Amino acid sequence: MPLARALVAGGVRVLEVTLRTPVALACIEAIARAVPEAIVGAGTLRSAADARAALDAGSAFGVSPGYTAVLGAACRDIGLPLLPGVATASEVMAAMADGIHFLKFFPATAAGGLPMLKALAGPFADVVFCPTGGITARTAPQFLALPNVKVCGGSWLTPADAVAAADWGRITRLAHEAAALR
Repeated sequence: MPLARALVAGGVRVLEVTLRTPVALACIEAIARAVPEAIVGAGTLRSAADARAALDAGSAFGVSPGYTAVLGAACRDIGLPLLPGVATASEVMAAMADGIHFLKFFPATAAGGLPMLKALAGPFADVVFCPTGGITARTAPQFLALPNVKVCGGSWLTPADAVAAADWGRITRLAHEAAALR
């Protein structure tokens, strides 16, 4: 709860809790109940069961590392907005075929970073991206300067040492700096 509150206090309201720990769903549920000004979603959705569990825990949206039509259909069927991960033109086209035009570009820096997003802008002018994976406070403004990038995600907002030390003030400052980017 203190981490979610620190991020929201800094102006970062959209929070992704990845389903990579046994307590992730409980965290989503607790944040959804106790921090109503946060928009909390579940990351690392890989299956229909993940999507259902995320929705049941109170997720407002889901994020996946990749995209499959099965996951897209599962999220549509239960009314869970999905931000699917893509890294190639073919993956963009698969998501677009299912009506999804807001995509996570992941892993952003490993998949070509700024040059790749610039290249994708030509044939996919109607698609916008949220790059994640390797984004830093230093590189985020470069990504955000691209017309096909609307938002970035990154763990630089929650450094492990700050979380371990319960340095919520530092996290609030980082969130404030991130919220001011553009």
